[in-house]
Amino acid sequence: MQKNKLTLFIFIALVVGIVAGYLLNVNWIGQYNDQIAKADKQATNLEVQLAKTTDTTSVAYLAMKTDRKEQLSIRKKNETIRDKKLEPFTLLSDIFLRLIKMIVAPLVFTTLVVGVAKVGDINAVGRIGGKTMLWFLSATLLSLTLGMILVNVFRPGETMNLPLPDASIDTGIQKAALSLKDFIAHVFPKSFAEAMANNEILQIVVFSLFFGVATAAIGEKGAIVIKAMDAFAHVILKVTGYVMNFAPFAVFGAMTAIIAKQGLGILSTYAIFIGEFYSGLLILWLLLIFIGFLILKKRIFRLVSGLKEPVLLAFSTASSEAAYPKTMLQLERFGCKDKIVSFVLPLGYSFNLDGSMMYMTFASLFIAQAYGIHLGFEQQLSMLLILMLTSKGIAGVPRASLVVIAGTIATFNIPEAGLALLIGIDPLLDMGRSATNVVGNSVATAVISKWEGELGEPQD
Repeated sequence: MQKNKLTLFIFIALVVGIVAGYLLNVNWIGQYNDQIAKADKQATNLEVQLAKTTDTTSVAYLAMKTDRKEQLSIRKKNETIRDKKLEPFTLLSDIFLRLIKMIVAPLVFTTLVVGVAKVGDINAVGRIGGKTMLWFLSATLLSLTLGMILVNVFRPGETMNLPLPDASIDTGIQKAALSLKDFIAHVFPKSFAEAMANNEILQIVVFSLFFGVATAAIGEKGAIVIKAMDAFAHVILKVTGYVMNFAPFAVFGAMTAIIAKQGLGILSTYAIFIGEFYSGLLILWLLLIFIGFLILKKRIFRLVSGLKEPVLLAFSTASSEAAYPKTMLQLERFGCKDKIVSFVLPLGYSFNLDGSMMYMTFASLFIAQAYGIHLGFEQQLSMLLILMLTSKGIAGVPRASLVVIAGTIATFNIPEAGLALLIGIDPLLDMGRSATNVVGNSVATAVISKWEGELGEPQD
């Protein structure tokens, strides 16, 4: 009953947030948005003119340079005023997300150590790990391929006829490094305390695997550690219950701020892209549920039904991390053993972000289409494989999907400035991606539990 109440409150907060955001946008924030858009357009036009001017010492060049600087200053000033006015709303979601981040790292560590220790020997850990990674790689390939197929069918970059940003414009998004050294450094922790402090889930997982296997290996003495960790995990889950009561306020704040900033006008401008992308996510959901049905039979529908709350939470806060504790609880209620949940789910948050994967090929090829750059099947396949490698383990990076896309499109000589076409609507798209990530990881955990013969009866 309490769970249903919280889901209802989150949904109400979502609707009220959209209405409040729209009213704020029309009556209060719209004027600043207009000023920002106007200054941004003038600054972009001036940047194009400056790039065409050959004589950099002329009076006209210097005047344009000064004017551009002034326009950027106007944009910055209005953005600051707008953000200040929306601060009370963004603070609500910030507090909630910070509290969730406070919980996630110790929850992953304690539950994973207990889970691995319960699994027992290193061979069993390796077997479950192998099955998990096989599912993750298959799901990643499915998501990336679906994004590639849909963007070639819909061709939104050609049909939308958007005004293109100049190729020299700086989007402010750092490219993801493609080096093996950086990837290895991101996976293996040099300090467990640093990994915990920075919420580096993948590094915490690596340390927890070592710690759990070692704990199981020392026998009787290890049993004391496991008991203590189990108790600690239950304390963290109790804290999660307290934090989750704040979720409706966070959802209201997040939705109000995003709609007040973006307005509903951006929906009409990008309606084709947003509609096609969300159609793609729906197809991905249906595929994941169908594959889950082949393995779990009718129980897959019970799983999806139980995920309403974490999915709604991930969607409205645009953070799959925010839904982690609730997803974990729902999977255990579904009948997945805690040792499987605590092993598969944290790995999924680094290696199995299905919604984000689909977006990467969809967005990358959309930018290429917008600039009229034709990529053959072989080039698109190369892009897909590069995205498959570069996207692993960067879940903790802010705007992770855009960071990976920036690095990938540069490899194919697609202007990085094309990301400016997506930055404005990225928060709206991130909501769908986050919800899909939760579904993908939940189906993965349930399937691995079934394969391991560890799927019990559902709990009320």
